Amino acid sequence: MSDKIITYSSEEEELVSGSSQPADQEPEILSLRPVRLEDYVGQVEVVETLKIALAAAKLREEPIDHVLFHGPPGLGKTTLAHIIANETGGNLTVTSGPALEKGGDLIGILTHLEDGDILFVDEIHRIPRAVEELLYPAMEDFAIDFVFDKGVHARSHRFRLERFSLVGATTRIGLMSAPLRDRFGIFRNLDFYSEDELIQITRRSAELLDVALDHAGAAELARRSRGTPRIVNRLLKRVRDYAQVRADGTITVEVVEAALALEGVDARGLTQLDRRFIKTIIEYYGGGPVGIEAIAATLQEETDTLVDVVEPYLLKAGLIIRTSAGRKAAEEAFRHLGYKIQQKLF
Repeated sequence: MSDKIITYSSEEEELVSGSSQPADQEPEILSLRPVRLEDYVGQVEVVETLKIALAAAKLREEPIDHVLFHGPPGLGKTTLAHIIANETGGNLTVTSGPALEKGGDLIGILTHLEDGDILFVDEIHRIPRAVEELLYPAMEDFAIDFVFDKGVHARSHRFRLERFSLVGATTRIGLMSAPLRDRFGIFRNLDFYSEDELIQITRRSAELLDVALDHAGAAELARRSRGTPRIVNRLLKRVRDYAQVRADGTITVEVVEAALALEGVDARGLTQLDRRFIKTIIEYYGGGPVGIEAIAATLQEETDTLVDVVEPYLLKAGLIIRTSAGRKAAEEAFRHLGYKIQQKLF
C-alpha cells in the first residue's frame, strides 16, 4: 500500500480525525496533556509497563530502553513521549519520519543529544531506508559509522554518541522494516479508549479550560469522540464555543447535541464521510463485500484517507466487517442508518 499524505474533504472530517491538526498545537490544547504517568488516563497495561521500565532504568542509572508505540492516531503516543522525558529528566527532541530526508538530518540530531535525552520520531515507518540504516548502530551501540572517500581510498570512522532513548510512534506498524522494529526493547500497542476513560479525560480537560460541564454532557461528548482523546478535546473546544455564545456557558447534553449537529457529527461520532462510506457499501454494492479501491472510486476519495481515517473506528465500532473478499456493512450499520437488514448477507 502506498504511503501518501492524507487529505480531508471537509472541516467535518478534520474535526473527528485522530490525526493531528494545526489547531491541536495551540497552547490551550497542548496544556491539556498530562505531564506525569500518574495523571495519564487509560492504556493501563502500557502505563504499567512504562512505570516498571522507568523505575528500573532509574535504579541502574541508565536511559530507558528504546520504546515503540503503535496504534491509530490521537491515542496518546506523542503525549507518552513527553511524559517519558519528564519522568527521566532528559531533554526531548521531536522530529518525524518524513522530516528526516537525508542522513545528515539524522546525524545532526543524534550528535547534539546529551546523556539521558529522549529522541521522539513520529510516523517512524516513513523514514527513508538509507537514513533508517544509520539508526541501527545508534540504537544498539550508541555510535554512528562514517565512511570517507570512495573506492580503494574508502575508510570508516565510528563516532560515539551519548546514551539516549529513542521513542518511535507509528500508525502503520506493518510498514516498518523488521530490522528497525526488532531494535526496540519496549513494544506496545495503544487501543481506543472506553467511554468511562473518555469521561474522565473530558472532565479533566473542562476543568483545565475552566468550562462548566455536567456529567451527562461529558458522557455525550465521550460517546461521540470515536474512542480518541484528541477528538474529545477537539469536540469539547467546539462545544464550549457554542455554549458560551448560544447557551448559558454550561455544557449539557442538549448543548452537545445542538453544537455537534451543526458540525455534522451524529450520536455515534460518525461524520458525513463515514455515513457515505457505509451507504456506498449498502446502496451500490448490496451490503458487500466490496474492495476498498472500488469504494474509494465511488466516493472519489483517496484510498489512504479511507483506510487511515474512516475504517479504524468503523471496524472497532462493529459497523463494517473486513473480509478477504472486501468490506461488508454489519447489521449494526443497517440499523444505525435506518436501512432494512438484508438477512441474506449474514
